Amino acid sequence: MRFAFIHGHRHEWPIGRLCQVLRVSARGYRAWTSRPACQRQHTDLKVLTHIREHFALSNGSYGRPRMTMELREAGLDVGERRVGRLMKDNGIRPVRTRRYKITTDSHPQSDIAANLLDGDFLAEGPNRKWAGDISYIWTAEGWLYLAVVIDLFSRRVIGWAASDRMKKDLAIRALDMAARLRNPASGCIFHSDRGSQYGSHDFQKKLLAHGLLASMSGKGNCFDNAAVETFFKSLKAEWLWRQNWSTRRQATAAIFQYINGFYNPRRRHSYLGGISPLAFEARVA
Repeated sequence: MRFAFIHGHRHEWPIGRLCQVLRVSARGYRAWTSRPACQRQHTDLKVLTHIREHFALSNGSYGRPRMTMELREAGLDVGERRVGRLMKDNGIRPVRTRRYKITTDSHPQSDIAANLLDGDFLAEGPNRKWAGDISYIWTAEGWLYLAVVIDLFSRRVIGWAASDRMKKDLAIRALDMAARLRNPASGCIFHSDRGSQYGSHDFQKKLLAHGLLASMSGKGNCFDNAAVETFFKSLKAEWLWRQNWSTRRQATAAIFQYINGFYNPRRRHSYLGGISPLAFEARVA
């Protein structure tokens, strides 16, 4: 341990002085540095190389559990403790920041639907339960608003739309995209909060046209739409909050890349047993 300490601080202090303070010989230190690395050190270097590669592929978003899944799938027999140690020792950790803005605007004239979902986010198959919500991203041009629709069976984003205004057409465009992609049978539940966009007459009319059943969260209950809130948290922490966006167009392009290039096809979900939404759907197809 003393030789390792000297080796780690050899650029800060003279080696002779470090050896003198730690009461070891300079000759012994030179012999220690000339020894071949042990098998464990070789394995650590190999694992660390893979960690750096997969950390970059995840855009710096994977912590110890998901990183361990990635390495095991790559054929490395490693445990979480070893992965965590190597990440910690080498300063590899996800970055988390936040910026807050209220987006739920419940209007007294909005149509409030019953809470059909009732906190049950489990779905027996695709197109049984959908959930939607609106969030925001800050750019130098101002706020960019994002509406998404998620299939609760696989947590896949099946519809989304972005705009500089938080109006009802934003939610409608995301819903239309989801309906075109999935063509759901009648009776699929669409769950949202009590925002005026979802309670508007035009949006409710769209739900009927697509054969969807409206469901809304209880008043003031932020946990009733937790699945979509989790997606927004991942999108911002893993992708959007890593840099500043000059324009709304740039932020929109980044959202497209995250959803279609990472979240749906690659991102591991603990809820899905550590696989991506697309892989989960393919497995049960």
